[in-house]
Amino acid sequence: MNADTEDKDALQRNIERWNAMAQNTFWDYLGCEIAEIHEGKVIVTLDIQPHHLNLIGIVHGGVYATLVDSAMGLAAMLARPHDSVVTTNLSMNYVAKAEQGRIVVTAEIIHSSRKSISTQAYARLENGELCAFGSGTFRVINGTG
Repeated sequence: MNADTEDKDALQRNIERWNAMAQNTFWDYLGCEIAEIHEGKVIVTLDIQPHHLNLIGIVHGGVYATLVDSAMGLAAMLARPHDSVVTTNLSMNYVAKAEQGRIVVTAEIIHSSRKSISTQAYARLENGELCAFGSGTFRVINGTG
């Protein structure tokens, strides 16, 4: 087995492990799915349902915040597979409404040090329209980091 195959197998095992861990959690209730993971990059999706909407019929800002924070957290977890990471800062910007369809969030690491990881993420509709974006900082705990 070559290094690329081993890396892909390890990433697939992460997806399977995270999906199992997510059962019966807030992530699972919302209907979030891990679409792709690569070294330092994660893509998650969500099919918009009525329970994702606020009182005026558009996706609630908390749904975007959850998606962005979670996707960035997964990217940080990929970078530190033997450590735990927790969000210490989350900054969100909301730029367009969404009422239906699928939200696709792409998150990536922008900086990493021994004790913290900085990330950014973009939430778009499937047609590419930007709905929200954010950045976050994650503290590395419980490990060798």
